[in-house]
Amino acid sequence: MRLGKYHKVLAIGAHPDDIEIGCGGTLAKLSEQGNDVALFVVTDGSAGGVVSTRRQEQEEVAALLKTEKLYWGDYKDTEVIVDKESILKFETIIHLVEPDIILVNYPEDTHQDHRHLAQITISATRYIKNVLFYETPTSQNFQPDVYVDLGDYYLEKKHELLKAHRSQLKKTNVANISIIDIATSNAQFRGTQSRVKYAEAFKPSRFFLE
Repeated sequence: MRLGKYHKVLAIGAHPDDIEIGCGGTLAKLSEQGNDVALFVVTDGSAGGVVSTRRQEQEEVAALLKTEKLYWGDYKDTEVIVDKESILKFETIIHLVEPDIILVNYPEDTHQDHRHLAQITISATRYIKNVLFYETPTSQNFQPDVYVDLGDYYLEKKHELLKAHRSQLKKTNVANISIIDIATSNAQFRGTQSRVKYAEAFKPSRFFLE
């Protein structure tokens, strides 16, 4: 079943790999269905590794998604600030992409960058019809209303995107559990909720069925 033609999709993430853990399977599905996918990574990932390495890994993800539209916010990790300048920066990217749908970090989160990013996006997307929040392992009180069926195929595509972030695979908050393990467990849990095998889940700010 097709997701629908959103034509232009913008995925926003606080750090390199946030987008992939939150909505990588959905982006792979949208890309393969002919939609134009753009990525906006807000920080440089410096708190989690070498900046040049993390940038290269994110570029590999863009190549896997067959997009040359990879934008950087150039904030340092933990320094995303909710202010007029940040909102204008986000609006500039949105005007460049002209997205039909935006996917972004959920506002309730233990990481300040995720919270602040979501707050900025809420202001910057006030004229965008479709805005969906995705979850990450640090999301809190996430109660989704929208699901995307991944099946085995798009779960594997999600794994491929996460594996491109090879410097981050073992950097989780659970000992001896990789980000691939977490992604698989969560996809199975959200799949069970939505009556399929594997799924990604979203909480809409606004969402129009086409």
